[in-house]
Amino acid sequence: MTEYDKSNVTVEDAAYIEHKSPRDDSQSDADVNDASGSHDHALTRKIDLNLLPWLCLLYLASFLDRTNIGNAKVFGLQEDLKMTDGQWQASLAIFFVSYSIFEPVSNVLLKKLRPSVYLPTLVLGWGIVTVCQGVVHNFAGLAACRWFLGMLEAGLFPGCQFYLSCWYRRHEFGLRSSLFFASAALAGSFGGLLAVAITHMDGIGGRPGWAWIFIIEGLATVVIGIMSYFMIHDFPDQSTRFLTSADHARLIRRLREDGQASAEHESFRWEYLRACLTDWKTYTSSIIYMGCGGGLYAFSLFLPTILVEMGYEANTAQLMSVPPYAAAAIATILVGYLGDRTKRRGIYAIYIAPLGMIGFAILLTDVPAAGKYAGTFLAAVGIYPLIPNTICWLASNTEGVYKRGITLGITMGWANLQGCVVSNVYRAGDAPRFLPGHGVILGYLTLFLFGGSCLHYLLLWRENRLRVNGERDHWVHGKSAAQVALLGDRRPDFIYTL
Repeated sequence: MTEYDKSNVTVEDAAYIEHKSPRDDSQSDADVNDASGSHDHALTRKIDLNLLPWLCLLYLASFLDRTNIGNAKVFGLQEDLKMTDGQWQASLAIFFVSYSIFEPVSNVLLKKLRPSVYLPTLVLGWGIVTVCQGVVHNFAGLAACRWFLGMLEAGLFPGCQFYLSCWYRRHEFGLRSSLFFASAALAGSFGGLLAVAITHMDGIGGRPGWAWIFIIEGLATVVIGIMSYFMIHDFPDQSTRFLTSADHARLIRRLREDGQASAEHESFRWEYLRACLTDWKTYTSSIIYMGCGGGLYAFSLFLPTILVEMGYEANTAQLMSVPPYAAAAIATILVGYLGDRTKRRGIYAIYIAPLGMIGFAILLTDVPAAGKYAGTFLAAVGIYPLIPNTICWLASNTEGVYKRGITLGITMGWANLQGCVVSNVYRAGDAPRFLPGHGVILGYLTLFLFGGSCLHYLLLWRENRLRVNGERDHWVHGKSAAQVALLGDRRPDFIYTL
């Protein structure tokens, strides 16, 4: 290949010509005649139906199994295991330590071991650990289970987000990511209802009701994990069971035209890690997602306890946790849809984050319980939609399969480490108002989620202006088309999603 000459060929064309075979009859006629986009719509619907439902089920199980400890506490876990408040907080924090340690490497393992093997193995493993939580007798046993639960769950959320981002074009990923994450909100709603039902088994087999929450939900996850070996598909560049050869060719073309390296096989190289660690977007995105993570875990782990301390009895508190989660699920899907339609991400973070700030500000006040309950709705709507929104924002602006995977892993790992902070700022002695806890989370939402989003947006806007004005063109001078393609999102014509 001759040296890259910008006057004769665009960067996208150079990369596309580099990868495209001389003749691909399986796609040409259909694509030429597909002026209405009907073939593309049919293809995306086929991908949706084969990927999303099962992945959503996996994440629902994941979030249910990590947060059901909050439901178990309401029904007497801490008292039955004779745990001090410090031990209770440690049992929550240890999950986030192992989760954060193993999360950054998980996407590399996903790519190397294939999703159809790696993801089901994780699900099966944490299902067994969840069951074990139902038979522990002391703090040591619970802490050990929480460590392994975090280690095994660490690969699912970043793995599935990375996996989905490799199947869809940038302006299609937001809604799919939001539908996937809405499973977390549904898990919150479903978890409260399920906990109330399961605790009626109190005393069966000599086990208390809270233990049956872990056992029943863990066994369900084990079944899902076994079935997943037959339900999970691999990456687009690998063989697919549900696509025809024409569909597969069209999928690869769509991804290439969107500038995605996920259309091609890519081997791991250490330079991808270096590219990730030297990219400022990794750090600004981590700041934003830090605010998301702190808010999410404060809400999901402590909502049942907060409602109990407002004066509601245990079963009532569990049932009252359902509506805020339902509102969060609806808002999450709506923001994902609007983000795809407008091809904008940052503006939603800047406008929606203040709702979460207002919600936690209300929880800090001495208003009646009804007012604080209204605050939980604002908190949910101001936090949940921005988690997939932030992931899509980062994924859309990070090109290269391994670079994207590593960046998502690092960002999410840092965010989930905030669970250690959250676990220790909501102390039993601060009930019923939990002023230190609510104050810390308000700070997280204000400084990191809102402030970080504003900073990230402004830096992306500035970089886009530099690229449009040709001030980054020198990055490709003297490079071949193949070398230009390896630049990924550092190509001068790669315009960031705002």
